[in-house]
Amino acid sequence: MSAITVGLDGSPESLAAADWAAREAAQREVPLHLLHAGEPLRSGYLSFVGDPASVVIDARRECAADLLREATSRVAELHPGLRVTTEQVETGAVPALLAATEEAGLLVLGSRRLGAVAGFLVGSVGLAVVARTEGPVVLVRAGGHAEDERLPDAAGARATNTPYRDVVLGLDVEDPADVVIEFAFEAARRRAAGLRVIHGWNPAAVYGYGAVLDSGLNAELAQETQVGLTDLLRPWKDKFPGVEVTAQAVIGGAGRHLVHASREAALVVVGRSKRQAPVGSRIGPVTHAVLQHASAPVAVVPHA
Repeated sequence: MSAITVGLDGSPESLAAADWAAREAAQREVPLHLLHAGEPLRSGYLSFVGDPASVVIDARRECAADLLREATSRVAELHPGLRVTTEQVETGAVPALLAATEEAGLLVLGSRRLGAVAGFLVGSVGLAVVARTEGPVVLVRAGGHAEDERLPDAAGARATNTPYRDVVLGLDVEDPADVVIEFAFEAARRRAAGLRVIHGWNPAAVYGYGAVLDSGLNAELAQETQVGLTDLLRPWKDKFPGVEVTAQAVIGGAGRHLVHASREAALVVVGRSKRQAPVGSRIGPVTHAVLQHASAPVAVVPHA
């Protein structure tokens, strides 16, 4: 099976991503690949203290090498049997990470903390990668710990040996993607966790705005939507009989419901269409909302 690759730049969020990726690699029994990318300097460059480009480049290389050594040592201490490889490339971070996704089974990146002025990933390397990658990407916030993914113990204290919290899946019944659904079921199966599926729907979009004022019709539509969601998930439940599934059809956009559910989740899984928007690549409003505000790690899975 392909390795899990993590982009490492020394920031607190990238170190949290490396910790998460190491746990995931150990769980999947696959290698972990630590990747550091740095933009090359232009010829004739002088630092603010007058050092030529060659001196600055050497210093950058040594700092990157130290970072990779320290991360490798940390991972080896926490996961003694895990195979770890490292790579240092002198290209832009976005092209380096996109190239890595062509061979990696999963790419893991750090993200900003909640409350950042620009939001979760706006304008960042992570957003550019998520919008263009062909493979799944997991975004991990700084400050995340293994205990956050698990239920508290009997005394209510944080623990690393208790059952996992649920995996949460945002699912569009009108445009379901097998690759996204399977990713979520597999994540829940590996963790022996429950899977909570959330589908958002708008009665006005189905039967017009008159439906919004008709409580009886709304109840009927809600029942039909819930039945459709249950029918869609039935073959997946048969394929993954050990995964306990809870399905919810909620009125309105799924984004805020997924963000709320993320507070008690081990992982949130959302899709991202590969179809091109008129300008640039699509991320979609639900996925974008989750990327901005979710508390748990977020897996974004591209689909056709």
